[in-house]
Amino acid sequence: MESIPDGSQRGGGDAADMPSSHTSLLDRVHVGDCMHHGIFTCDAETPLGEVAAIMSARRVHALAIAERAGHPPAIVCDLDVVAAAAASDRFTAADMAASEPLTISSDSTLRQAAQLMAEHEVTHLIVSDAVDGHPAGVLSTTDLLSVFALGEKDPM
Repeated sequence: MESIPDGSQRGGGDAADMPSSHTSLLDRVHVGDCMHHGIFTCDAETPLGEVAAIMSARRVHALAIAERAGHPPAIVCDLDVVAAAAASDRFTAADMAASEPLTISSDSTLRQAAQLMAEHEVTHLIVSDAVDGHPAGVLSTTDLLSVFALGEKDPM
């Protein structure tokens, strides 16, 4: 929370309560325009240290867990790794994965992506190709911030 000179506070509110000065930018830019193409994966049994090493080497904040028969797809993000490391170093990728990953079409708008992320409190979305539906990449909150910051410098 940030204190404002009039004594009120800023921050901590719902996204729906916040004014948007970038309405047109978030509504015009599509997920496919700013996602990271390709998806880095690891096996379900990959140990915590190795998951951290892959993320560090690839400079990513999330890995998809390779599909396993009879198990839903999953994603493990950097916050999952940190939470697991705080408790023990004996976790595997499958143990750490918080939930089934959410997907969004590459032709969806960034506003739709932001709403989905906020609603489900996630930092990464798996992006599916708008034509064939296959996984095409990942969209992160950092990708959204980059576009939002671009709007600050040079509004469209």
